[in-house]
Amino acid sequence: MASRPTGRLVSGLLIVLFGLLLLASTTDLLPTASLWSWVPLLFVVLGLWAIVKSGGRNVTGPVMIVAVAGTFQLRNLGVVSDAQIGSWWPLFVVLFGVLVLVGRSRRRRLHLEERSADDLSMVAIFGGSQRRVTAETFVGGTVVSIFGGSEIDLRDAAVESPPAVIEALSLFGGLEVRVPEDWTVSMETLTLFGASEDTRLRTGGGETQLVITGLTLFGGVEVLD
Repeated sequence: MASRPTGRLVSGLLIVLFGLLLLASTTDLLPTASLWSWVPLLFVVLGLWAIVKSGGRNVTGPVMIVAVAGTFQLRNLGVVSDAQIGSWWPLFVVLFGVLVLVGRSRRRRLHLEERSADDLSMVAIFGGSQRRVTAETFVGGTVVSIFGGSEIDLRDAAVESPPAVIEALSLFGGLEVRVPEDWTVSMETLTLFGASEDTRLRTGGGETQLVITGLTLFGGVEVLD
């Protein structure tokens, strides 16, 4: 089984860290008032780490984490106020849209020679979405699952110029991806308080056909066959 424990490891470490801070605060072992103000910086570092670790393939989710956490860190430092955040928060929505468009454009540019290259775009908000892909020139896509679930069946699809890249944003939601038995899948999602796993009993051992990037927050991404 090719499970990827990174997401659970990061979530577990964060919970342990918060628990230790709470314990130090309630027992007066350490002056933790100033430490709490630096917690957003931890998420900024995690976002930057995810971008670097993926070689720049995982951008949308980590950049959103860096932007939101960075804004609250600036608030804690007195650079911006709560009133300013309340007025300008829609910029986060604009940024997310721009990142989705950039990701799509980048996939198209990488597969420019494939005139009939196929990608997908799925959104599941407070509901479910299913898609069966049979394209022979699949290049990836964007999947958004917010308080909902998405299912993608790629068992009849083919990747002409691997790897195909799926950017998945799962917030209190889930994504299931079914792939052929001989595919090698790389899980590069930034997972916080959730899980991203390849639960197949047998996986391909050759060239990577599919890379799953993005952000999983209180959700899950699972690869099946």
